[in-house]
Amino acid sequence: MQLIRHRKRVKTMMKSMTGFGRAEATDQEQKITVELKSVNHRYLDMNIKIPKKLSYFEAAIRNLLKSYIQRGKVDVFVTYEDYTQKRVVLKYNQELAAEYIQYFKRMSENFGLENDVNVSQLMRCPEVLMMEEQDIDETELWASLEPVLCQACERFVESRTAEGKNLTRDLLCKLEGLEEKVRLVEARSPEVIQAYREKLTNKMRELLEDTQIEENRIAAEVVLFADKICNDEETVRLRSHIKNMRTILVEGNSQSVGRKLDFLAQEMNREANTILSKSNDLEISNLAIDLKTEIEKIREQIQNIE
Repeated sequence: MQLIRHRKRVKTMMKSMTGFGRAEATDQEQKITVELKSVNHRYLDMNIKIPKKLSYFEAAIRNLLKSYIQRGKVDVFVTYEDYTQKRVVLKYNQELAAEYIQYFKRMSENFGLENDVNVSQLMRCPEVLMMEEQDIDETELWASLEPVLCQACERFVESRTAEGKNLTRDLLCKLEGLEEKVRLVEARSPEVIQAYREKLTNKMRELLEDTQIEENRIAAEVVLFADKICNDEETVRLRSHIKNMRTILVEGNSQSVGRKLDFLAQEMNREANTILSKSNDLEISNLAIDLKTEIEKIREQIQNIE
């Protein structure tokens, strides 16, 4: 069977993994309802519940859904009601009816009873008369089912996109706060070095009293100290990751956006850890802890993005 295809190409944009979509089509012959709902999941996990009559289309349904959805745990419910009787016929099992009559006759002879079986009684015997569904026209049925699936998927994507816009705004706001803390770390670092120089100079004056202080030796010690606590590389990389994340959020035209953002958040956390490990200044340590806290909040939100 050649299935009819008329899928709408979906523009990639920032979407949440939480969504809901429903569509229904009813005419004089049938009623088809499709409902989708999803929650967060690392990969695409689809659970499709469809009537036995439509089970033939499960693979086609999966393929159609994949053109709309990249990630998330998605539950799909499809219901089908047939208002006509044209797909059902009544079957008469003559051979089985004959066997029933033979056994009735034998029972009558064995027990000396009157054989009073009539047609109305015989037809009530199991499987003498049966309702049997005729073969369905799969192409015709798919032509009715596919538009409903597409409409439900489009509404599902719309709900995900609307939630995605809210997530984007929240993440952009968090990035601004993160960038401000990086600026504070950058501003504080030279102050720490200057404070160390002054402390070292004062200490040497106390020890040497009136003896001439060796400025070269102090400068060398300050250079070693500055090199040890230097976090320029980390703050530069942090700013770069923030910039990249902001670009992805604003443009929203990349595949697997959620995975890319999660990777960037991991890299941000790595830089914040390094800043914290290098710091011997309480203020910078507190700022690094704040950075880690904000980055974790960002990572939590990113888990909601497709």
